[in-house]
Amino acid sequence: MKKRLLLALMSLALLGTLGGCQSVANEEAADIDGEAVTEETVEESGPVQLTVWAEEDNFTMLEGMIESFKAKYAGEAEFEFTLAVQSDSGLRDVLLGDAHAGPDVFHFPDDQLNSLIAGGILEVVPNADSVKAANTAESVNAASLNGKLYAYPMTADNGYFLYYNKDYLTEQDVQTLDGVLAAAEAAGKKFSMELNSGWYMYAFFGGAGMELGLNDDGVTNYCNWNTTEGSYTGLDVAESIMNMIAHPGFMSTPDGEFPTNAKEGTVVAAISGVWNAISVKEAWGDNYGAVKLPTFTCKGQQVQMSSFTGYKMVGVNSYSKNAEWAHKFAEWITNEENQTIRFVERNQGPSNINAAASDEVMKVPAIKAVITQSEFGALQRVGNNFWTPSSDFANVLLEGNTAQTPLQELLDTMVSGITASTVK
Repeated sequence: MKKRLLLALMSLALLGTLGGCQSVANEEAADIDGEAVTEETVEESGPVQLTVWAEEDNFTMLEGMIESFKAKYAGEAEFEFTLAVQSDSGLRDVLLGDAHAGPDVFHFPDDQLNSLIAGGILEVVPNADSVKAANTAESVNAASLNGKLYAYPMTADNGYFLYYNKDYLTEQDVQTLDGVLAAAEAAGKKFSMELNSGWYMYAFFGGAGMELGLNDDGVTNYCNWNTTEGSYTGLDVAESIMNMIAHPGFMSTPDGEFPTNAKEGTVVAAISGVWNAISVKEAWGDNYGAVKLPTFTCKGQQVQMSSFTGYKMVGVNSYSKNAEWAHKFAEWITNEENQTIRFVERNQGPSNINAAASDEVMKVPAIKAVITQSEFGALQRVGNNFWTPSSDFANVLLEGNTAQTPLQELLDTMVSGITASTVK
């Protein structure tokens, strides 16, 4: 950029000499942003410095992508990259706390997009048309607000589905939750999910067609999980959940404990995501299977369980001092080649259309399952008031509702908390 500027200024000076305006040209050349622009200034500008935040497990892979990026632009600039550890899930809170001290490039899940835009962290992607054309419509939608693209889609696998051990469950068993529970009980094993997480509990209410989402203010929620009308009521769903909890083949455990329970043989089926695929494969070997979520019995009928679909993406800090290069790097690490590398090295499902369509991707049970389940999923767009009330509701049910509070009252209390105003 500075070399081109110097050439432009030299040309301007030449034109000034020819047209009698040399003094004007020299003044412009002598003071750009209050600094004299000389060849010495250009040479001493130094390398482009870019800081990247990512989870540590991805560092080795990112180091390779950095080297290929340097090779790609070797004739245009020198680069100094700094990799710093930052969990994707906690990115928003840290970055909004001090955007100026943040990185140039960062990874984050799609549910943080609106907050990062509102906080002035993300701006519209410069070459949005080419990025949109390269990625699936769903991932582009997840990275957009009001039709404008604000981030670079990276993965399309941040949802959940059903893992199962083929040594204990058949393809027929995993079609229904009743079948999963029965097979687990017959084997003296368990089916598990983190029920007291609203993220997973959505599978029941969303499957029954109930609504949850953000209001236009981008902060508060709307929710009708306590509805007393429609094909299925909130009470119908709550009773279905109670029946699952009471089944001998069920246990509710934190998602992070699933791989250990699978290895120890306690759990033979679970609802989880691709982040556990490698551990589950190690635990169950050739018996490792993964499919879309099953149906569950609600009001005597089979209802397909829903899910929150999730995508991860790469953002560029609007306060970056090297925004142009930051955008180029963000696009580079999310292109077809590097999304394929992510799949091969980290088992992460691509959002890039060509990469996702490859035979190798579709051979991985977890990736295939999350793609299949996405047909029955919805983007997670909820305000912070969703999490505690939904967790509290599930915990009451898991503890047996010892106070014998009517289920409808519990539903009303949960929805009241979810939809509460954030103004104090």
